[in-house]
Amino acid sequence: MEKGGAYYCFCEKTESEEDSGDFDRAADPCRDLPLEEAERRVAAGEPYVIRQRIPAEGVTTFHDAIFGDITVENSTLDDQVLMKRDGLPTYNFANVIDDHLMGITHVVRGSEDLSSAPKYNLLYEAFGWEIPHYIHMTPIMRDAQHKLSKRDGDASYADFVDKGYLKEALVNYVALLGWNPGDDREIFSLSELCEAFDVSGMSKSPAIFDPEKLTWMNAQYIMALSKEEFTRHAMPWYEKAGIAHMDTDILCRILQQRVRVFNEIPDMVDFLTKLDDGYDAALFTNKKSKTDSAVSKEVLEMVIPALEALPDWNEELLHDTLIGMAAEKGMKNGTLLWPVRIAMAGKAVTPGGAIEIGVLLGRKETLRRLKLGLEKLQ
Repeated sequence: MEKGGAYYCFCEKTESEEDSGDFDRAADPCRDLPLEEAERRVAAGEPYVIRQRIPAEGVTTFHDAIFGDITVENSTLDDQVLMKRDGLPTYNFANVIDDHLMGITHVVRGSEDLSSAPKYNLLYEAFGWEIPHYIHMTPIMRDAQHKLSKRDGDASYADFVDKGYLKEALVNYVALLGWNPGDDREIFSLSELCEAFDVSGMSKSPAIFDPEKLTWMNAQYIMALSKEEFTRHAMPWYEKAGIAHMDTDILCRILQQRVRVFNEIPDMVDFLTKLDDGYDAALFTNKKSKTDSAVSKEVLEMVIPALEALPDWNEELLHDTLIGMAAEKGMKNGTLLWPVRIAMAGKAVTPGGAIEIGVLLGRKETLRRLKLGLEKLQ
C-alpha cells in the first residue's frame, strides 16, 4: 500500500529483524496490500511497522560537495523501517523530518553515511520537500585501519585541553585534517581559518591523526604567547609542581621555548623542589666545558664562600659574581658554571642555567646544594 512513499508491513518479527538489512522486500506480501485491508488490520490490533517504499527499478542520484554526483541502483536499497511497532520513528526517518522542520540547508556528516543519502532523498521527494546540500567528510583515523574512537580509549578534545594543549592549536590542527588550504601554510588563527576555508579543499581520503604533529603545532603556539599569557596557562602546572611561588619571569624565560605541552612542566622542573642527592658524581665531568671532578671541586670551593658573602641575592648580583670569578681565574664561563649547575640540580640537562636556578632556589637552598655537591667530590 503506497502512502507518501511508505507502506504498512504486518509481521510477527522482532524489531531487530524488522530493521535488519536481510529484509526481502520482493517477498513481502504487505507491499501491495490495499489501503482498506491495511487499515482494517491496524484497527484489529495487528502488530505492524511502516516501511519506506523504494522503487524496484531505476536509479537514484544525489550530489555531494566532496564526492560529486553519486548514482545507486534502487534495487540495491532496502525498504527501511520508518515507524517501529511501538509507534516511535527510526532515526533514518526522524532525522529527515527534523532537518526539514528546522530549515537545515546543508547536512554535514561522516562519509560512512553516504549509503543512506539515496533513501533520505526519496523521502524528501515523497514529501515534496527541498533536498539539502550534502557534505560527507572522511573519518579521522588513529592509523590506516582504525578510526579514532573514545570507546577505544582515544583522547577527546577535553582530554587534550586537560593535558595542557592550547585550544587554538587544537582547532588549527583539526581543521587541517582532511582539508588543504591550497598552500604550505600550517598556522592559522580562527579568523584566518574562516576566511581561507573552502569545501573544495577537503579530501576524499581519510586523515591520520598524528599526535606528534599536534604537539609540534602546540609548541609553535606556546612560543608565540606573550609572557603574561604563558604564565597564565602555566600557573596551574606551576602549582602542581610546587613552584608557583618562584620568579615567574625567570620561569617563563627558561621554559617557554622548551615546553611543547604544559603538562611537561612538572617533570621538567622537579629538581627545583627536590634534589636527588644520589646523583652520580660523574655528572661533574664534561669534556665540552673542560671540567672533571678535580676542576669541579676547585670551582665549588671558590664559589661557596663568595656566594655566602653576597649582601643580597638577585640575578644581577649572582651573574656578576660568577662570571667575574671565572674571568678573574682565567676560566671559561662554562667551566665554572657547569659544576655549579650540576650541584644545584643534580641533572645533566635542565631548563635554565646555574644563575637562573640559583635565583629560583634562593640563597639558603642554593648554598645547601652546593655544599652537598662539594661533599660528593671530596
